[in-house]
Amino acid sequence: MKNSILFIVPYPYNTAPSQRLKFEQYYASFQQKGYTITQTPFMDDKLWNIVYKRNYLFLKAWYTILAYGKRYLLLFKIHKFDIVYIHLWGTPFGLPIYEWLLRKHSKKIIYDIDDLIYKGASSPNNKFMRIFKSGSKVNFLMKYADNVLVSTDKLLEYAKGLTTKISVIPATIDVNKYIDHNKKESDVVVIGWSGSHTTSKYLHLLDNVLKEISSKHNIKIMVMGDTSFYIKGLNIQLIEWTENTEVNSLMQFDIGIHPLPDEEWVYGKSGGKLVQYMAAGIPIVASAIGPNFKVIKNGYNGFLVNDEKDWIDKLDLLVTDSTLRKTMGNNSRKNAVDFYSVEANLAKYLKAFDC
Repeated sequence: MKNSILFIVPYPYNTAPSQRLKFEQYYASFQQKGYTITQTPFMDDKLWNIVYKRNYLFLKAWYTILAYGKRYLLLFKIHKFDIVYIHLWGTPFGLPIYEWLLRKHSKKIIYDIDDLIYKGASSPNNKFMRIFKSGSKVNFLMKYADNVLVSTDKLLEYAKGLTTKISVIPATIDVNKYIDHNKKESDVVVIGWSGSHTTSKYLHLLDNVLKEISSKHNIKIMVMGDTSFYIKGLNIQLIEWTENTEVNSLMQFDIGIHPLPDEEWVYGKSGGKLVQYMAAGIPIVASAIGPNFKVIKNGYNGFLVNDEKDWIDKLDLLVTDSTLRKTMGNNSRKNAVDFYSVEANLAKYLKAFDC
């Protein structure tokens, strides 16, 4: 299999943002360039559907054991591939034993990381698993990979302590899936947020802000990704995330919001949701923190804000000025096409493969 790439990833295809908004959307382009693509997730659909939910401990353990078995059987095929592309880890727990075996049997390893997973965090419903996680897998893969792909300054700084073979590639988007944001004018302005049940706690940072804006204007708040989100007294529309409806849902937003706390963990985030907002031609209001500075040009395609008053002032401005929303939305779309599209970043991946 000449120019064959094996993608060793945690999650099923087209499910997790860290894969969807990075390398998975390049598969067709890689194939056009002559590469053969094979992807093997650690989690199958059964484990993915319960892994971030409460309880199901026995099933989680059983499916994890099965996944480990498949991973070790995979070692017998590793030598057939020209490139082994590892996203986050080979196996999730313990010392880098499996990663050592991958290095031993692989011709070339590309390691892709887009989060501060070396901190050993777990989802709120799997907190007990933190004791089984460490940074040793990340450190090993960074040190011994033929190239390390990072997406933020924080990850770049960390990687430089372990290797000099680093490529910086941001979260990107297939802009062709999104049409220009030409939503029909309405008396109701939609303030939208996209995320998940694990990140919606950040949206609650704006409870007072959203109450204030709602008391002054005719707005609707659309929340995509957490169907249990609730703020008493507000006009909130909850949308379940699905692949088929994601783009259409985003296109309903008049304004996209992206609140973040000033915590170290968020400095490893690549801003994938912001890139989606831009591709949909949406003006953005976001916390003036870490990676948001990379994506948002303050006053051009959105606003970076520091406190509740700033949030209220900037949302107030966008809610009342449809011309400004349209101008900033057009700027968002242009920024996405010029800097965060597949077409703008394909060459970076191809160069990384040739390391």
